[in-house]
Amino acid sequence: MAGWTWPNGARLALSLVVNVEEGAEFNVRDGDRGPDPVDELGIVLKKPVRNFGNESNYEYGINEGAPRVLRLLAKYQLKATFTAAAVALERAPQVAAGIVEGGHEACAHGHRWAHQMGMDEEKERAFIRAAADSIEKTTGTRPVGWLSRYLHTPDTRRILAEEGFRYHMDDFSRDLPFVDRSVSPAMVVVPYALDSNDMKMWNAPAFMPRDWLGYCKDSFDWLYAEGAQGPRMMSLGVHLRIIGRPGRIGAYEEFLRHAAATRHVWIATRREIAEHYARVAAG
Repeated sequence: MAGWTWPNGARLALSLVVNVEEGAEFNVRDGDRGPDPVDELGIVLKKPVRNFGNESNYEYGINEGAPRVLRLLAKYQLKATFTAAAVALERAPQVAAGIVEGGHEACAHGHRWAHQMGMDEEKERAFIRAAADSIEKTTGTRPVGWLSRYLHTPDTRRILAEEGFRYHMDDFSRDLPFVDRSVSPAMVVVPYALDSNDMKMWNAPAFMPRDWLGYCKDSFDWLYAEGAQGPRMMSLGVHLRIIGRPGRIGAYEEFLRHAAATRHVWIATRREIAEHYARVAAG
């Protein structure tokens, strides 16, 4: 679709995404068959036992990572979309309060931080509805966006549309938003990005913060240059327990400083991006 622009003629829309999963991951305490396999040490336990060490890795995101991330966003007066597993916010009301006080968006990232693959339609609908109900209770606003824990079902987008969601993030096929008219009502898809995600530093600890920062700045600068010919968009996703470490948070601040100092960049929540695109797409 040609002929549309971002607000105020911005060349680039930047979406800052902060994932909040800590406390909602797999845990035998919550009836799961085993502990969560996503572990910074790479130790996968197949027995139904609690991995107390990894649980404390996740708790670090709440205790230390969240305050650091929230302080930086406030310092640069930037708004982010916090993709939150609902149970994580239930168990960390101080993080929910920080999201609200900072004027950020809370987007649903599941009820628990769990894969939807394998759920039948009834179970998936209940999962989606429970997440929305919970986030509305903890933040005061019902979420309008959704990000799965990567594995979802062929029914996910249709159910989201029927449940009143306005945008969906489970897509990596392009940089710009688009409208999926195969569901009713039509759904704005705001694609996400995995290549610039800080999870690289969790899955491959040898991938250092400066490497990540350089990659993110290169992505930003390239898209910004392309924006001279037409609107472009960049997503940057981070996690409280990953980017919130003392040796990593400085790289995040440097990227925020770089983006905030660049003219003609619209740093917006995904809700704002989806709503703007819905208006221009309908026009």
